[in-house]
Amino acid sequence: MPSHKGQLRIGLIGTGFMGKTHVFGFAAAQRVFDLPYELLLHTVADRTDELASAAAQALGFQKASGDWKSLIADPDIDVIDITSPNALHKEMALAALAAGKHVYCEKPLATTAADAAEMTQAAEAAGVRTQVGFNYLCNPLFALARDMIRGGDLGEIRSYRGIHAEDYMADADSPFTFRHDPAGGGALADIGSHALATAEYLLGPITTVQGDAVTVIDARPDGKGGRRAVEVDDLGRAFLRFANGASGSLEASWIATGRKMQHDFEIYGTKGALVFTQERFNELNFYDGADKQGRRGFRRIEAGPDHSPYGLFCVAPGHQLGFNDLKAIEIAGFVDAIAGKGPEPFGFRSGQRIQELVEAIQRSALEKRWVETPLKISGPTIGFE
Repeated sequence: MPSHKGQLRIGLIGTGFMGKTHVFGFAAAQRVFDLPYELLLHTVADRTDELASAAAQALGFQKASGDWKSLIADPDIDVIDITSPNALHKEMALAALAAGKHVYCEKPLATTAADAAEMTQAAEAAGVRTQVGFNYLCNPLFALARDMIRGGDLGEIRSYRGIHAEDYMADADSPFTFRHDPAGGGALADIGSHALATAEYLLGPITTVQGDAVTVIDARPDGKGGRRAVEVDDLGRAFLRFANGASGSLEASWIATGRKMQHDFEIYGTKGALVFTQERFNELNFYDGADKQGRRGFRRIEAGPDHSPYGLFCVAPGHQLGFNDLKAIEIAGFVDAIAGKGPEPFGFRSGQRIQELVEAIQRSALEKRWVETPLKISGPTIGFE
């Protein structure tokens, strides 16, 4: 049946892991949610015309281009979706904003906080909507955890522990990539940013940090028969202090042998505790200190239709959401924001905030001291609107 909704025409830059994930998200979002627009996969751009054409055929785009600037210049495209290497985000986003297009950008927003601030200012001056890809925050159980914290189920929050660990850089003979570039590279910036976003989403602003950054593999194959020196961290850690009085710690590692997707948190309060692991991300473990003696212990809360928007995906509890479903939830929030039906779920200003936290930890590690985080950002940021 033909749709009576207006169209939102998507131009995607990049067709790697996250580019495909975005496409899956677009496809699911418009079938699961009652979106205000019909989403149209208009044009995909890659490094060459041949690569772009192959991606268009595989992913269902109408057109293809080996030049991302052609997407910016196309008046038929409404949204520029950026899943290119980190160092390219700024140029692409600023060009899209100057053309008056909405911008969806994978994290990190930029390789420096200064660049992120410039992008944020450009977006707000253009009056368009933006989104940064932090889809782990779209887990319905994260919203439940935050509601429980704010509702007093845990009492006064005393401590927080967060970790994001994977092993995709554990092999010392894996090649040097854009993630190892000193400009914005390293485990803390790449995956620690997720852990930072989660911490502030749940507990509010982090006020001071004390960081540590360790380079374990100091050189990697350069693709030319030699090895290139690595200056960025393989392990990034920080002690944290929150505005609500809680303290905690955070770790980011991309050399955690055996870990494929550990994005975990533990929160301890005066009345209870919450424990979560991404590797079982349809479960949240809750300890209720009010339980009777002899009956105390962590109990598992399973995701189900009571945890919106799980029920739109499946009417039965325990059947579980998947990673790509989180991206669909993220996209649905972004599309609603474009239509004026809600705030940006995680706009450029929020992405700027995370990059500033990353740099505060990096500066602390370099200077070997506690560093205050910038809290003078005006406007809403995720977790402490």
